[in-house]
Amino acid sequence: MKVLLVNGSPRPNGCTARALKEVSDELERNGIETVTLHIGNKDIRGCIACNTCSKKGKCVFDDIVNEAAEIFKEADGLVIGSPVYYGSANGTLISFLDRLFYSKSYETRLKVGASVVTCRRAGNTATFDELNKYFTISEMPVVSSRYWNNVHGFTAEDVEKDLEGLQTMRVLAKNMAFLIKGIHLAKDAYGLPEKEKGVFTSFPDGL
Repeated sequence: MKVLLVNGSPRPNGCTARALKEVSDELERNGIETVTLHIGNKDIRGCIACNTCSKKGKCVFDDIVNEAAEIFKEADGLVIGSPVYYGSANGTLISFLDRLFYSKSYETRLKVGASVVTCRRAGNTATFDELNKYFTISEMPVVSSRYWNNVHGFTAEDVEKDLEGLQTMRVLAKNMAFLIKGIHLAKDAYGLPEKEKGVFTSFPDGL
């Protein structure tokens, strides 16, 4: 069992990295392999809606998005980490996620998702909500902790002092490991839930 963690901060050793390390370490202690990708300092452009991915099975821009897609395909869970910029996630991360979720050629339903947010002071809940939408549109169960999944601080050293935030990360990892194991057992015992054919509401009659 494996979880992919994505660091959307431009700083490789900043607050987001520290929060994700707490999650990763606890997942490993609970028998879950982890892979962490740092994408926040990469040159990642947004989706251009060319739909080439529907033919090629991957994004037309062959960068770290396609690399991540291959890891995500084999993973049982995904953790997205982002700092807060102007009350939102890092724009580079959003470009990455738009392309990752749109261009993937495989189902992600019942893979497990969680978002982790770091901020100096505010904007954490808005960013948390923004990131979780990628999971809920993809039939991915969202893992909770005992508080919103965030830590506070301006530096990684500040995060070390946020004992409640670090505990929130560990509880998140414990719950994620349990849910992944539970889904594995349920799939073996009962199979996946019946999949319905998609319905697309467009109101073409203008009503």
